[in-house]
Amino acid sequence: MKPTSEQLLWMYEKMVEIREYEETMSKVYLEGKLPPKIQKGLAFDIGAGPVPGEMHLAAGQEPVAVGVCAHLTADDSVVGAHRSHHFAIAKGVPLNEMTAELFGKATGLGRGKGGHMHLFHPATKFSCSGIVGASGPQACGAALAARKLGKDWVAIAFFGEGAANQGAFHEALNLAAVWKLPVLFICEDNKYGISVEKSVSTSVASNAVRAAGYGIPGVLVEQNDPVQVFEAAGAAIARARRGEGPTLIEVKTDRYFGHFQGDPESYRPKDEAQTLRKHDPIDALGAQLREAGLLDADAERAMRQAVSARIEAAYAFGRSSPYPAPEEALQHVFAD
Repeated sequence: MKPTSEQLLWMYEKMVEIREYEETMSKVYLEGKLPPKIQKGLAFDIGAGPVPGEMHLAAGQEPVAVGVCAHLTADDSVVGAHRSHHFAIAKGVPLNEMTAELFGKATGLGRGKGGHMHLFHPATKFSCSGIVGASGPQACGAALAARKLGKDWVAIAFFGEGAANQGAFHEALNLAAVWKLPVLFICEDNKYGISVEKSVSTSVASNAVRAAGYGIPGVLVEQNDPVQVFEAAGAAIARARRGEGPTLIEVKTDRYFGHFQGDPESYRPKDEAQTLRKHDPIDALGAQLREAGLLDADAERAMRQAVSARIEAAYAFGRSSPYPAPEEALQHVFAD
């Protein structure tokens, strides 16, 4: 299944949007967290600044999000992991409310209580969690609901290659295979589980081969390429909609930033991220579109201006929104 011209242009615009959003957050997040000068006893302050707490960014991993989400409808469910802004944007989660959530504001998706690792938007059927490996069981639940409702909806579980060593991953694969649930398991292999290389943490070179143990298809996408992801996901989604069960897809992708912002990245070879950027998937797709005559300079300029305007408005909305009232800490929680 090849993408149409409209799908190619959509994937390109969304990758540009995701990248600009993440690179903007990489700067905003550092506000107030670094001392004005290096002094003894002063260090990175994770609780300071307008966006306190951890922050995991996905620049470089855009092809996985857009290649899969280009196939989805509003009725399909997406469950992400702790690094999920790219999935949220590709699924259509509103930027303003998502950004306000990252700032901890009352106008956020969870009224500022979830933060960037716990984004929930029922209207687009998007959710994510900071629990490693949790997306598989949750996506199975959404897929089972679709089955019981007699719908052809699919559910997507996105996770990193480190999560493929969690018990929940294997339990979800087994359950999905036994019940032939309409769910896709999409593994982002960015080489590192936090600071540990996949080669020293995982017994197989590709997690796609693990699908054979559950009697389901396993597909490896070797390149960080949105078109290749689109083609692999398209076949798997069509299979799921036909009632033929789940598929496991692993995509080799690249993480340009550290595991979290403030990560010293001492485990990575020097200049690795800069080397990866030389083969940037956004640049590659843009070149393909221009060569095919699908995008000219004026159209690209207008698209990028529109993207920048949306992102600027989202960050302004997040900054200017009010914080929740203190008494809200006791609301929307479970109680006896």
